[in-house]
Amino acid sequence: MNHSGQPEGVKSALRVLDIFELLAHQPDGLSLSAISSELAIPKSSAHGLINTLLARGYLREGRQERTYRLGARLFELGSGYMAGTDLLTDGQEVVREMARACDETVHLAILDGNEVLYVAKEEGTNTIRMVSAVGKRFPAHGTGVGKMMLSALPDEELDRLYPSGRPMEPITPDTITDPATLRHELAEIRMRGYATDFEESTPGLSCIAAPVFDSNNQVVAAISVSVPTVRFTAERQAELRTLVQQGAGQLSRILGHRESEP
Repeated sequence: MNHSGQPEGVKSALRVLDIFELLAHQPDGLSLSAISSELAIPKSSAHGLINTLLARGYLREGRQERTYRLGARLFELGSGYMAGTDLLTDGQEVVREMARACDETVHLAILDGNEVLYVAKEEGTNTIRMVSAVGKRFPAHGTGVGKMMLSALPDEELDRLYPSGRPMEPITPDTITDPATLRHELAEIRMRGYATDFEESTPGLSCIAAPVFDSNNQVVAAISVSVPTVRFTAERQAELRTLVQQGAGQLSRILGHRESEP
């Protein structure tokens, strides 16, 4: 035990993790003195840890003399982790947890051209539900998940999918059919980080959706919570927005996404 009551082995493990997390943001590497100073580790202790990590391949020499950066062994471990992740399997578990938390129907969908493909679903106990099923496709412009994912596309791709002056097919009387109106809403979605659907895909039903990112910071899916419009009050929207963003963030982290430092 050290003076703080913490086992020495645990303390060393924490210091190793601190070194990894520090160097993850320093691609050119840092010197022993800089690492010691940044992490408040005695230089002698840092020296021993760095030598061990170098020998095991977790660190390597930096771009400048006597500096250190992350090694290839960490990439191998990361690849092993990613091989064990799966959007569908992990996504279904997240969707299930969310549905239990809010007792509403939760969907996970991916974008395929101008359609969304539902890949996971967990229903709440409400009688009004979206007409959907795993494997079902839906026009992207009429759904919360679809608009969420469309908002991440470059302008040229949106122009190809929704040419100016060519109205989209209405799904309900509230579906956006004008490409210019859709582009305006997508810009707003991009800024606020979530999408809504007010009876645009199913009469009497509204939803709120958030994006799922992969390790390359690309939007690869979206999660939504569907709610009968009569209960989609401002207060309920705020509650579900928090839930859907947390759920989408959880799945994003499982897929290897790291949020940018402020």
